[in-house]
Amino acid sequence: MANENEPRLTHLAADGSAAMVDVGDKDDTVRIAEAEGFVRMKPETLELILQGNMKKGDVIGAARIAGIMAAKQTANLIPLCHPLALTRVSVEIEADEALPGLRVRTLAKLTGKTGVEMEALTAASVTCLTIYDMAKAVDRGMEIGGIRVLAKSGGKSGDWTMTSEGVR
Repeated sequence: MANENEPRLTHLAADGSAAMVDVGDKDDTVRIAEAEGFVRMKPETLELILQGNMKKGDVIGAARIAGIMAAKQTANLIPLCHPLALTRVSVEIEADEALPGLRVRTLAKLTGKTGVEMEALTAASVTCLTIYDMAKAVDRGMEIGGIRVLAKSGGKSGDWTMTSEGVR
């Protein structure tokens, strides 16, 4: 019998099959998660995006809306995620000439029984994918990377923040 204080995969039933976690008895708390990602590209591609000269239109505006929409659809995309009534989703996209490319930072928030890390990650991923889709005609060598949770607050497991040394 496993010690209940030992780390374990929560989406596995006793027999090892996949199972949705029962969150019915958990308390409602304010839960926030932040995530990030990036799209590395040629400097010329970044310049075209920033000037608004892409044939498909406003890359940053479309990617921001795609990320928000994706966060709201997470339960339809990730099999064992609970459908959540998000109260806030934000997507920030900033140019980084040192990359060169665009850095994405997302936030998902709700008051509820389960965390919103997957929603923040989904928002970051789809934002990056949309940037790639809208710019691939001029730069097929773009790289998507760095998708990760930066911070999480609320719930029984407590708060944490990613630092250069690891989780704090």
